[in-house]
Amino acid sequence: MARTRDESSPLFAGNAAGTLRLIVYLALAVVLMVLDHRNGWLWRLRYAAASVVEPVYRLAGLPAAGVHALSVAFADRLVLTEQNQRLREDLLLANAKLNRMAAVAEQNQRLKELLDTQHSLELNVQLARVIGVDMGAYRYQLTLNMGARDGVRPGQPVIDAHGVMGQVKEVLPTTSAVMLITDPAHALPVVIERTGLRTVAYGSRDGDQLSLPNIPLAADVRAGDKLLTSGLGGRFPPGFPVGEVRSVAPAATGMFLVAMAQPSADLDRSEDVLLLHDLAEPDGPPAPVTPMGPPADLAPTGAASVAPPAVSGALR
Repeated sequence: MARTRDESSPLFAGNAAGTLRLIVYLALAVVLMVLDHRNGWLWRLRYAAASVVEPVYRLAGLPAAGVHALSVAFADRLVLTEQNQRLREDLLLANAKLNRMAAVAEQNQRLKELLDTQHSLELNVQLARVIGVDMGAYRYQLTLNMGARDGVRPGQPVIDAHGVMGQVKEVLPTTSAVMLITDPAHALPVVIERTGLRTVAYGSRDGDQLSLPNIPLAADVRAGDKLLTSGLGGRFPPGFPVGEVRSVAPAATGMFLVAMAQPSADLDRSEDVLLLHDLAEPDGPPAPVTPMGPPADLAPTGAASVAPPAVSGALR
């Protein structure tokens, strides 16, 4: 609807006092802007106003800042969790590799000791690996990865780099079972290195020691004495380490001494062992000994033909 002439804007109303106030306000604003621009008189007022208004701005921005801080913290926590997980995995992998390297180094050391034993004693041996352990009730056996196809025979001695371990009990086509010297059913003729006393070492029920129950009361046996194979029975060659005496005490019957010995071989740690083969016997009778006698120029001429029968008769 069209506006009539009487309806005019209040800003430009016919009231002269209102128009004058507006002009005064505009003039005052212009003067203040000019003075502030030239001399900077209103900066303190703006500074104070900003100090009053700034907390309001901060208060208004708190929700957004809180949300941002929570998102950053959550993201950082996820990143740190992932990094810790990766570091733990790397640490476990490094420890596994280190343990594997230590195990390989230890295995190489044992193999070196076995080879040194073979070379130093010039033995006819066969290297085998332990693939099974049977520590049942009063039965202590190992399973090797070689059998009849590899030339293994029952009764064959088994040693490691430190001493006698046992003997082959059962042979299968590709594997063989070894009875340890600590098995209660095993007996091994031994000799005490220090005194030369011969006796028999039996396995014990606990499976980690040797028992020597038939030592005479007057025998000189001490803790620390070394036990070696005596060679009696023809099964084990003489001179191989068997164990070390740990304790000596009278038997319950009072008729003998009973000694307990610790095996020299690493029965519970060896992974590679040596199977002993019989040394080859020379074929035929031994070579005749070259006859020895005085030089021909010093022997009496008349007795040259008589001396051989006399020697022959003496040999008979």
